[in-house]
Amino acid sequence: MKGFLNITKALADENRLRLMMALQGGEVCVCQLTELMGLAMSTVSKHLSVLYQAGLVKARKEGRWMYYSLPGKGAPAAARGAVVWARRSLAGKEQVAADARRLKQVLAMDINALCRRTRGSRS
Repeated sequence: MKGFLNITKALADENRLRLMMALQGGEVCVCQLTELMGLAMSTVSKHLSVLYQAGLVKARKEGRWMYYSLPGKGAPAAARGAVVWARRSLAGKEQVAADARRLKQVLAMDINALCRRTRGSRS
């Protein structure tokens, strides 16, 4: 029951859904997600932590930075199913499309400079 509650809690927030949808194209650094969302890094990290605890994203650390992606085949079926359901439900929504356009711009930025700037100004 706890796993189900973690998933429903994670899906019950617009920012967490936006973050999850931003990962559709693959792995993204927390600095890039922070730039996309325009929120404090601590806020974005907290949202990502909730998604991680629910199994809706996976994380890996490289140096000082965390990278997030959607779960793969090794994730629990409930988490994989929730991701598929959210992706289908949100496909074509204007906010998701706007985030995808903005993320494309963010991904074109120098990641090292972005992470230094984001970490320094928003931590």
